[in-house]
Amino acid sequence: MFKNAPTPQEFKEGEDAVIVCDVVSSLPPTIIWKHKGRDVILKKDVRFIVLSNNYLQIRGIKKTDEGTYRCEGRILARGEINFKDIQVIVNVPPTVQARQSIVNATANLGQSVTLVCDADGFPEPTMSWTKDGEPIENEEEDDEKHIFSDDSSELTIRNVDKNDEAEYVCIAENKAGEQDASIHLKVFAKPKITYVENQTAMELEEQVTLTCEASGDPIPSITWRTSTRNISSEEKTLDGHMVVRSHARVSSLTLKSIQYTDAGEYICTASNTIGQDSQSMYLEVQYAPKLQGPVAVYTWEGNQVNITCEVFAYPSATISWFRDGQLLPSSNYSNIKIYNTPSASYLEVTPDSENDFGNYNCTAVNRIGQESLEFILVQADTPSSPSIDRVEPYSSTAQVQFDEPEATGGVPILKYKAEWKSLGEEAWHSKWYDAKEANMEGIVTIMGLKPETRYAVRLAALNGKGLGEISAATEFKTQPVREPSAPKLEGQMGEDGNSIKVNLIKQDDGGSPIRHYLVKYRALASEWKPEIRLPSGSDHVMLKSLDWNAEYEVYVVAENQQGKSKAAHFVFRTSAQPTAIPATLGGSSTSYTLVSLLFSAMTLLLLC
Repeated sequence: MFKNAPTPQEFKEGEDAVIVCDVVSSLPPTIIWKHKGRDVILKKDVRFIVLSNNYLQIRGIKKTDEGTYRCEGRILARGEINFKDIQVIVNVPPTVQARQSIVNATANLGQSVTLVCDADGFPEPTMSWTKDGEPIENEEEDDEKHIFSDDSSELTIRNVDKNDEAEYVCIAENKAGEQDASIHLKVFAKPKITYVENQTAMELEEQVTLTCEASGDPIPSITWRTSTRNISSEEKTLDGHMVVRSHARVSSLTLKSIQYTDAGEYICTASNTIGQDSQSMYLEVQYAPKLQGPVAVYTWEGNQVNITCEVFAYPSATISWFRDGQLLPSSNYSNIKIYNTPSASYLEVTPDSENDFGNYNCTAVNRIGQESLEFILVQADTPSSPSIDRVEPYSSTAQVQFDEPEATGGVPILKYKAEWKSLGEEAWHSKWYDAKEANMEGIVTIMGLKPETRYAVRLAALNGKGLGEISAATEFKTQPVREPSAPKLEGQMGEDGNSIKVNLIKQDDGGSPIRHYLVKYRALASEWKPEIRLPSGSDHVMLKSLDWNAEYEVYVVAENQQGKSKAAHFVFRTSAQPTAIPATLGGSSTSYTLVSLLFSAMTLLLLC
C-alpha cells in the first residue's frame, strides 16, 4: 500500500520541510498525519499543511518539531486502515564562537598557547582550523607544533615563535552547514640584535659609523654606551664629535674627526616591553705613537733610577733610546739597561759621574708615523728645611706642627729629624719620624720632657740624597705637673666575633708617672660591668664573651698622682651569632661558618 514513504527523512532547521508519503490503492485513500498521537491538522498550527498530494509540509521546521510522524491511510468503503511511521530528523546548522578574538603570546620562550572555539549544532559539528587561509592538518602524529584536543575545539601551538603570528579560523561543519570564527594570534618578541660590525679607522679620519640592527615586537628602541659612559638617543655632542641617529629597527653611531681615544668597545642595547638584548662591537683606531712620562727624573750618583717612556700606539711601535744621537745601550754607557713592556719602555740608569746627567731621547716608530720625547736626568739635592708653625706643649710632651719643605730636592722625603734641648743645655736630643705618618697630620710629638721647663726645638728632612738643612729653633715652655691626658683607643675584633682587643696608646702623662688605667664597659642600655684596673705599663685590654649583635661602649681613664684624665670613649658592635653547619666530606665532625660576621674587619667609632 505504501509505495514511497522513506524513514528517516532529514531536514535543515528553518527550511520548509515536506514529509513524503505515497499511498497506492485501488480506491482513493484518505490520508491523515499524526504526531505524538494527535492529528497534526487539529493542532491549529498554521505551519502544518497537508498538500494536495497528501504530503505533509512544515513551514520553518524547528528542532522541536523533530520526532515520529505517522502517515495513516484509510479506505472507508472497505473499512481498511494502514499506517507508516516516519522518523523526522531536524539538523541544526553549526554556531561557533571563539573564546578570545585576540590572543597574545611571547616568542622564543618555549611558551605554548591554546586557541579555543565553542561550537554547537546537530549533528554535532566537526571542527577544523586554518592559518592565514591555509588548512592546519590534524593527521600528522609527528607534528610537534600543533596539538588538537579530541574534538578539535582546542588548538595548542607549541614553542611559539614570531612565525606563528597569524589569523587563525576555526570552522564548525555538519550536514546542515558550516560557520567559522576568527582568532588573531599576536606574538610579541624579545629584542634580538641582528647586525653589528666591527670597524677600523685612522686617527683624524673624517668620520666612521657603527651600525646596530635589531628585531623585536614591539619595535625596540636602541641605545648606545661605552665602557665608561652612556650615549643618549639622538645625542649630538657640543663639538659634534658623536652623533646618534635611529629609525625603526636601525640605529647608527657616527664619530667625527676620529681620535685614538675613540678606540674600544661600543655596546648597543635593544629594549622593548618584553626584554632587551645587547651586543658589542669594536672600533679599532690606527694612529702614530704618542709618548708620555715624567720629563724630569731626579737621582744622585750611585743611585739606580728608571726613566719611564709610556707609549700609546696602534699598531704597536718599536721603541729606541738615544743619548747625544747615539743609540743605547752602547759600550760607552755600560751603566744603562733597557726594559720593554707592551705599554712602556724603561731606561735604567745608575749614574757614575756628573756626565751621566742630562738629556735622553725616547723615539717610537710604527707604520703610521713616529714620535720622540726628551727626558732630562737631574742631579737630586738634599731637601730644604721644614718650617715650624707652632708648638703645643703639655707637661711631659709637645706636639710640633710643621709645614713640609718647599724644596724636596727632586726625590721624596723619607724621614724627619726632630732635635730639642732645654735652654742652657748644650747637647741636643733627637728622634727620627717616618715621613708618611708625620705628613698625614703635619705633626711630630716629642716625649720625655720635664714640666715647667723652657725648650728649643728644630726640624730637618731626609731624602735619598741625604739630610737637608735644619730649621730655625722654636722655643716653648712645658706645662706644670697635672693630671694625664686621656689615652687614645683603637680596637681590633677577635675572630670569634664577640671579643675585642682595645689598644691603649699612651698620651701625655702630665709630668707625673701613670699609676694605672681604669676601664669600664657595657652594652648600650645595660648596666656597667665591674671596673677593671690595669697596671701603668698596660698597652691593651681584652674584652671577651660579649653579647652577640650588640653595641658596646668603653670608657678608659688614666690616673697619676695629680688625678684622673678625661675619659676616652670607644664604641663598637659585635657580630651576629654564628650558625653551626655540619661538616661535609673530608671535614672534621663539626665545622662552623660565621653568618653575618659584620666586623671581622670592623670600622670602629672613636670618641675622645
